Amino acid sequence: MSADFQDILEIKKVLPHRYPFLLIDRILELDIENLKVKALKNVTANEEFFNGHFPEFPVMPGVLIIEAMAQAGAYLMIKKAKKEGVKGNFTVLFAGIDSAKFRKPVVPGDQIIFEIEGINIKKSMGKIKAVAKVDGQVVCEAVLMAALKKG
Repeated sequence: MSADFQDILEIKKVLPHRYPFLLIDRILELDIENLKVKALKNVTANEEFFNGHFPEFPVMPGVLIIEAMAQAGAYLMIKKAKKEGVKGNFTVLFAGIDSAKFRKPVVPGDQIIFEIEGINIKKSMGKIKAVAKVDGQVVCEAVLMAALKKG
């Protein structure tokens, strides 16, 4: 994978998400040719969802881990479309989730690394395999499908 570090300011130029729903903090690696991206999320005790999601034993909601994986996949899809010369702004919408598995809880202080691989990404649809890891251990994995909408 080629290095293509992107900080939060660069991510905001690509993804339309904003607080509290922008769930990736950094793009560590991007390889558009091989349809791969690696992204990072720092999980802090200050996240709003911890106030109501088991306050005595704070656990990051699984649906938010899936959403963060989808955002990393959306980043890859949008960057691929732009590299192919497609102009304009994009929104990437969920089209399906298959084979989602949660392996262990994600808690404040964890740093999640998302490893995304495109299975089949076309101009308007994409399918990715996503794996989330904390300290090298898989915490979640899924196959996600999305539709790329212009405008």
